Amino acid sequence: MNGAAKGASVSTGYRTELRRKTLQPMSTGLSAETRGTESQATRAAAKVPSKVPAAENTLRILKLLASRRGPMAASQIASSLGLPRSSVYHLLGVMEANGFVLHLHEEQRYGLGISAFELSSAYSRQEPLSRLGRPLLASLVDAIGESAHLAVLHGRDVLYIVEERAKNRPSLVTDVGVRLPSHLTASGRAILAALPKSQVRALYPNAAAFTARHEVEGAIMKYSSLSSHLDQVRQRGYATEHGEVTPGFGSIAAAVTDHLGWPTAAVAVTFLEDRMPADEWPALAARVQKVADELSLRLHGRPGK
Repeated sequence: MNGAAKGASVSTGYRTELRRKTLQPMSTGLSAETRGTESQATRAAAKVPSKVPAAENTLRILKLLASRRGPMAASQIASSLGLPRSSVYHLLGVMEANGFVLHLHEEQRYGLGISAFELSSAYSRQEPLSRLGRPLLASLVDAIGESAHLAVLHGRDVLYIVEERAKNRPSLVTDVGVRLPSHLTASGRAILAALPKSQVRALYPNAAAFTARHEVEGAIMKYSSLSSHLDQVRQRGYATEHGEVTPGFGSIAAAVTDHLGWPTAAVAVTFLEDRMPADEWPALAARVQKVADELSLRLHGRPGK
């Protein structure tokens, strides 16, 4: 999305080749046989009682606490997980001693402790999102012949953490480490559309929150315009951008979500608009959505189906 590429006329042969690439199957890095075997193993494991119930219940408690907005009473934890209250107290005591939960004595509730935060920080340091996303984006680029990138929300901006450049395609402004206003980009719009509306409003409290890189028709420069646009993204299932970042370039993006359905990132492809007829955008969007869904599954610790 940067470069001064002007829309030179495109040959019929190029469009035919682009249609062929857009519609052909794309590898996600796992064979159908392997995915099927792993999926069957996962289902089978779910039916087999755990051989280490204490460890499993400890993890269940941590996951439950992580999913709540505030601390919980031990009785609530026991009821939510269907565990004996005495067992829950014993497990909480061990986790408190090791810093994974914090006991709020006055409230008689338990929340996550500093050790849980340290695990979260270690997770970020290992860059799992980039490591898991890069091979998927590389496969997408090989299949469609267009550049792709992965971005996360950083305040009101999107921060690009992976870029896979397609062969013989112009350079883009979306290098790793670049930040752009989220309301201008397809990646940002995909993420914003998956957030609660109240959260989006908090990010864009007034007109000063909106900026533009170029003068384009229908530019989003106020909250009502953004809200209306995000409604369209939700209905359509993917986000688009037409020259708001770099004139002549368009983008399509889909959100990557965590186990709670919260948007953690967005997968996007960028291309010269005069080389991508409008009637081919939905097919390309389906490819982008497939990659975003696969990355969501891998972030959950499960392979794609």
